Amino acid sequence: MKIKFFVISLVAIQFAACDPATLQQTLGTTLGQTDQLTPAEVAAGLKQALEIGITEGAQKLAREGGYFNSPWRIDLPPEARKIADKLRNVPGFSNVEQQLLEKINRGAEDAAKRAAPIFKQAIAEMTFQDAMDILMGPDTAATAYLRQATWQKLYEEFNPVIVESLDKFNARQYWAEAVNTYNRIPFVEKVNADLDDYVTREALKGLFGMVALKEQEIRHDVSARTTDLLRRVFAKQDRK
Repeated sequence: MKIKFFVISLVAIQFAACDPATLQQTLGTTLGQTDQLTPAEVAAGLKQALEIGITEGAQKLAREGGYFNSPWRIDLPPEARKIADKLRNVPGFSNVEQQLLEKINRGAEDAAKRAAPIFKQAIAEMTFQDAMDILMGPDTAATAYLRQATWQKLYEEFNPVIVESLDKFNARQYWAEAVNTYNRIPFVEKVNADLDDYVTREALKGLFGMVALKEQEIRHDVSARTTDLLRRVFAKQDRK
């Protein structure tokens, strides 16, 4: 008993001689703390969280029905309804609304298969300061950062994929034929036949929406933190 008391007293004296920072570090080591994160670990954790969200989001949207049967279904351009009403009795366009709706969503689903690498490149360029601001920021801070930093670049790279995908399902041709037929009707307000710009923007909105959902899940649901690094990094956020 005397020996045990002496050891405890000696440790207490040693701690008393330490400055607060050293004491905290020593206690952390003694108690086996694992939440002492380096800047590189914080940045890596945030990037990992974003990559998980992007990969899962893109995969879900890339499935058949991924857009069409989800909250991010791409609805028709505002002009489509008035076109559909006017062309309802025109041969070949009696079901223009449903046909076009299916085609643009199939095109977006096809394009989503190639979206993840574009997002990942943007994530790789994130700085440590960006990562810290995101970690301690609001629920969708990472998604907001990604959107602001990459929207234009993503649009420029994603749009040709959308065009290719829409053409694969003849969506642009179908839309152009419908618009041109509509525009020949006397006294109607002319409609723009550019479909790919609209679909590209709506498809990107869906991708960011899926990423935001996953980010919120990781921030609030501990079980969604599927790696040790995610658990350690987001534990810091939990204590803010």
